[in-house]
Amino acid sequence: MKRKSKNNLLEELKSLPYFSKERICQLGKNEKSYNLKDSTLNTYISRFLKDKEIIPLKRGLYVSTHFYNSNKNNLSYSFFLANIIKKPSYISSWTALQYYNLATEIIHTTISVTPKVTRTYKTKIGTFSYQSLKKDLFSNFSLIKDKFEFFIAPPSKALFDLLYFKTKQFRGIKIKDIDSIINDLRIDINEMDEEEKNKFYSMINNYIHHE
Repeated sequence: MKRKSKNNLLEELKSLPYFSKERICQLGKNEKSYNLKDSTLNTYISRFLKDKEIIPLKRGLYVSTHFYNSNKNNLSYSFFLANIIKKPSYISSWTALQYYNLATEIIHTTISVTPKVTRTYKTKIGTFSYQSLKKDLFSNFSLIKDKFEFFIAPPSKALFDLLYFKTKQFRGIKIKDIDSIINDLRIDINEMDEEEKNKFYSMINNYIHHE
């Protein structure tokens, strides 16, 4: 009976894009389905991890290996998970610029920004890095509705965020320095939509003149 309930529980988890330990307990304690004790559920989680049936994203947060393998080639799934691992956050900097084909650098880390503390999570499905941004700058991002929904900075904000961290909050930087910094980073700003380009320079102007 225990083997059956363990397998059935795993089948339920396989359909979820991610799940927390609380979610596993919620499912496992359902009187109609399993009615399992905490100790039994903890044993199941340990076995799922040992047998590589589930992958830890961070403490108490997982994805089933089955669901991950079925969706790992879909970029929207990786970005969706990045939003989930640390909330609130949005995809930005090099990762977003790469998404818009504006960066020549190949970045394997998924970079996001958050108003919370800077943190990096190295998982079996990739590295997720979060850079801390002032609350009043945590804005101007969009929700993309793909197979999986995710929040991402538009090109103007992604470039602003990248320069914000590269220059240590534009310390000692003047407006006239911006273009050469962009060139040094090998970002083709001329490929950026004109409206986005104007928004970028407007953000830079506002920030540098108000600090």
